[in-house]
Amino acid sequence: MLRKGSAVISVAILALAGASLAACDRKTDDQGTGAKAYASLPGGPRATPAAAAFPQDDGNWTMPSKDYAASRFSALNQITPANVGNLNLAFTFSTGTVKGFEAPPLVVDGTMYIITPYPNNLYALDLTKPGAPTKWVFKPKPAAAAQGVACCDVVNRGAVYDSGKIFFNTLDGQTIAVDANSGQLAWRTQLGNIQRGETITMAPLVAGGKVLVGNSGGEMGVRGWLAALDAGSGKLAWKAYSTGPDKDVLIDGDFKPFYAMDRGKDLGVKSWPPEQWKIGGGTVWGWISYDPETKIIFYGTGNPGPWNPEQRPGDNKWTTGVFARDVETGKARWFYQTTPHDLFDHDDINEIILADIPANGGRRPVMLRPARNGFFYVHDRRTGQVLSAAPFGYVNAYKGVDLRTGKIVPNHEKDPKVGRIVRDICPAAPGLKDWNPAAFSPVTGLVYIPHNNLCMDFGAMQANYIAGTPYVGADVKMYAGPGGNRGAFTAWDPLRQRKVWEIPEDFPVWSPALATAGGLIFYGTMDGWFKAVDARNGKLVWRFKAGSGIIAQPISYRGPDGRQYIAVIAGVGGWPGVVVSNNTDPKDPTAALGFANAMKDLPMKTTAGGMLYVFALPR
Repeated sequence: MLRKGSAVISVAILALAGASLAACDRKTDDQGTGAKAYASLPGGPRATPAAAAFPQDDGNWTMPSKDYAASRFSALNQITPANVGNLNLAFTFSTGTVKGFEAPPLVVDGTMYIITPYPNNLYALDLTKPGAPTKWVFKPKPAAAAQGVACCDVVNRGAVYDSGKIFFNTLDGQTIAVDANSGQLAWRTQLGNIQRGETITMAPLVAGGKVLVGNSGGEMGVRGWLAALDAGSGKLAWKAYSTGPDKDVLIDGDFKPFYAMDRGKDLGVKSWPPEQWKIGGGTVWGWISYDPETKIIFYGTGNPGPWNPEQRPGDNKWTTGVFARDVETGKARWFYQTTPHDLFDHDDINEIILADIPANGGRRPVMLRPARNGFFYVHDRRTGQVLSAAPFGYVNAYKGVDLRTGKIVPNHEKDPKVGRIVRDICPAAPGLKDWNPAAFSPVTGLVYIPHNNLCMDFGAMQANYIAGTPYVGADVKMYAGPGGNRGAFTAWDPLRQRKVWEIPEDFPVWSPALATAGGLIFYGTMDGWFKAVDARNGKLVWRFKAGSGIIAQPISYRGPDGRQYIAVIAGVGGWPGVVVSNNTDPKDPTAALGFANAMKDLPMKTTAGGMLYVFALPR
């Protein structure tokens, strides 16, 4: 059993390792938001973003992750801990939606672009004019039936700008390119099939002339894939499945996984019961990183289906792991299965931060991953080798990670069994951290992790597959983990594998993080507070009460007037927020796949929304 702040036990082998402008004020502490110090800021050599994936900041924000390294770091530094108390609202914009809003705004040369949850309207706002009026809006009109097969609210995690076009996905499985200046359609390609339960909620990534898109629907018996479209035409370049024979997974002689557990022919078939791989999940609904130097993309795969593990004995390749692929051909270079035969819905789709760390007098190319299973992984990104893996919060579902074999060490006391309820499994199904990305600051060398502190009771049962309907096989009830807080915001030292400071939060922290060169970290809470804390010590230095809970990605950009701006959209929802955005009955403890039990009080703390807030210092 691992507890908060526990260290790596064995270094060598086993790493246990409505524009309601209610309030805008300066705070040094607050009940439930005071930071607790665990260690001093690291001195000496530190991790730095991978240079080729971390270009000089031009003041724009063109993709959700800010850069290919997925740093979510702005080099703008006008706003600091000393002056952030003067931060004021510059303008607002109502998106006209009241579903969960997870996407960030994009900013490109004086224009802001906003993609909404379903119906996935795309707005362009003119930042050169007072009040940022609308330049144009593109309405893709996706199929309304898609709303009925979306797992966990009708969210969209963002658009991306590249070479004069805005690329985005729609809930009904389309990828669309729109001219960034005129708002006219360039092309649209249908990729998903809602009749099978497929939707698309992820943000695309444009790399190497390809638009990379994956599907959602792991709880509907969907077979996961990642597709690459030609950015100019929208035509399919390649498609790599997450299950099935090697030819479908694009595995050939160049595939060199580091660990023996991931080697063998057609493991995407052999590690499943007959035919189960065809409805086995492994969807690709999270984040993709890209190393322009090697032209390799890195991304994770989702959970196997159904949740009832007794229906799918075996490792269930290639679910709940990380792929490295050639962006041009799609061929797999290596794979690491983080959680073979996943028992708890611990998808592996979280962000992958590309960095270099000090090693033997030089630098080693690595990737940093705060994973859903509760461990912070550092991999050599050339091979997938796990260099360290330590829990960044409370974990009892696993006993550690064996660095020799790469295998996670299960705690069999927590194994789900049909016919019994297994209690106190931590982390719960959304993991210690879900999709909402951390930020990495090269100034401090720390990774700032917004995450959950949830445990669950789990009852497995037989699931029957009917295309386009839920395929789960589990009754789940979630609740707060140790300490009683349901979320936390943690500053993590990736080299020393330890917390530096942590802020407990009442609700799960479903908002991503933003780090700035001014020494600030921004994130939101599900009850509607948008906060700025000092990157060095977590001290709360500013906060703003928005009209709805915040689960969207904050950004920072340089406006046409040369000033630094901070932007975020408030609109509670997503998996934990459907008790508000979807009016899901919070009295049913198993509603929302068990999340409703942990969020009974949220409807009393906030209401639905979809409002952009943009802040700046006084002129």
